[in-house]
Amino acid sequence: MVYNTEQIKEIIPHRDPMLMVDEITEMDLEAVTVVGKKHLTGDELFFPGHFPGNPVMPGVFIIEALAQTGACAILSLPQFKGKTGYFASWDKIKFRRKVLPGDTLTLKVKMVKMRGPMVVAEGEAFVGDEKAAQGVFTCAIGD
Repeated sequence: MVYNTEQIKEIIPHRDPMLMVDEITEMDLEAVTVVGKKHLTGDELFFPGHFPGNPVMPGVFIIEALAQTGACAILSLPQFKGKTGYFASWDKIKFRRKVLPGDTLTLKVKMVKMRGPMVVAEGEAFVGDEKAAQGVFTCAIGD
C-alpha cells in the first residue's frame, strides 16, 4: 500500500515545514521495515540559506527524513498508535553524496531492536542507486 502525505500526517505528528517524507511506498509491520520518498523541488525553506548559489539539503534534515520514515512504521504498530517518537541518539552517521534540488530521496528504514518504548532502527537514504546517507538512531516513544 502506498501512503500519501495526508495519510502520513495521520500517523506522525509532523507538519510543514518539518514534514520530511512525501510518500511511503512499502511498509511491512511484521519485519518493521519501511520505504519512503522525499521529492526535493528546490522550494524547501532550507535551500536558499544552505548554501546561497549552491543549494544542498542539510545532513540533519536527511537524518530527520529517515527518522520520520521509520516513525511511519513504528507508530503504525498497535502499541504505539497515536504516540510520538523522540530522538534519543544517533550513531554511525555517514554522508556519502550531496542531496540537491530536483533529487528524490529514497528512504529505507528497518527496526533492529525494540525494548519497551525504546526503538533502535537503521536507515539508508539513496538518490537513485547512490547512497546519500546512513545511520543508526534510537527513539523513545511517548505521548
